[in-house]
Order: sequence, then C-alpha cells, then structure tokens
Amino acid sequence: MTSTALPLPGHDEALRARLLELVGTIEPWDSIEHTHLTTTARWITSGAPLHRVRKPDVPAMHLVSYFVVLDATSGRLLLVAHRKAGLWLPTGGHVEPGEDPWSAVVRECREELGIPATASPITGERPFFLTVTETRGPGVHTDVSLWYLLSTDADSVTSYDEEEFDAIRWLTAEEVLEEPVEVLDPHMHRFTHKLRHARRCQ
Repeated sequence: MTSTALPLPGHDEALRARLLELVGTIEPWDSIEHTHLTTTARWITSGAPLHRVRKPDVPAMHLVSYFVVLDATSGRLLLVAHRKAGLWLPTGGHVEPGEDPWSAVVRECREELGIPATASPITGERPFFLTVTETRGPGVHTDVSLWYLLSTDADSVTSYDEEEFDAIRWLTAEEVLEEPVEVLDPHMHRFTHKLRHARRCQ
C-alpha cells in the first residue's frame, strides 16, 4: 500500500528523532553495518524525504521494515520467494508517511502472513539489524531497512500473500548459510551470523 499523505508540521521532526533513537539501539555486527548505521543517521538528519510516496522509486531512497519470523520451537526462520526481486527475502514492506516502523511491521505481518506480530524476546519491539541496499528489478532504488525479529509457531502460518510471493520456506540458520548468496537478500548471511550469535548469548 502506498500513501501520498504527508506528516503534519512538527510530526516529521518527532519521526526523525524516533528513527534516530531506534538506529542508536542497534549494535553493529561488522564494519558494513557500522557504515550503514552511520549513513542512515546522516540521511535522517539531512532533512531528505524518508518515505516512499509513489511506487516503485519516489523518492530514490526510502524506509523499509523487514521482519524475520522465527519459529519459537525449532528456531527456524521464514523466508519468502519475492516475485519482483527474484530473491528469497524476509517479509516486510515500506513504512508509510507518518508511520512508526514497528507499526509497519504489525500492518505488514497481518497483510502478508495473516498473523499478529509478536515481538521476539531477543529484541522486543526494537530493530535488530540495519541495511542500506540498492534493489533489483524495475525502478531501482535504495531501501534503508530496519530488520525486526518476530516469534511464532510455524504451524500458525497457514497462508501468505500470493501476489507478492511465489512460495515460503522455513530454514534453520545453517540451511540459510548453505544457500548461495546470489539467491538471497544480499545481507542475509550477515544477518544470520548476527542472529546465531545473539541466540547463543541469550
């Protein structure tokens, strides 16, 4: 869903402050994430538009909420075959103007998987990972993606948005890392290493 609504005066400043707060809670996993966090903080404070207002690429850089769904029992994570990207990705979507990134997770989780968004105890309602990525396919643009962790039982996911996705798969961390980088989100292996470390430290 795409909105042309603009935040009210003063609300934009509050949103930017909130985003800076969220970005500041993320511990960088490696030098790439450190660079992406720095780039994102500068982008937020620059006054540049943050939200997509017209599909697929206006403005050319905009905010996305990814959410990685973890099976509470087996620890497997859910990936979807995204039709437009031609890659296996986490679920998620664009953050609407005036919308908090966690609210986007709640909305997109219901729209794409038909389940409520339950925050993982690893992170709560805070992002776990951040990436800045140029997309593939028509309308190339840059997604600034906050990655959230959700917890559910795999059996609760009984349907998915077939207009967006060709298929879904539940994979262990080891199985994700065995997949060729070329068929996944380009940061999926890095995310998975960070997740494995976080789970070991629980």
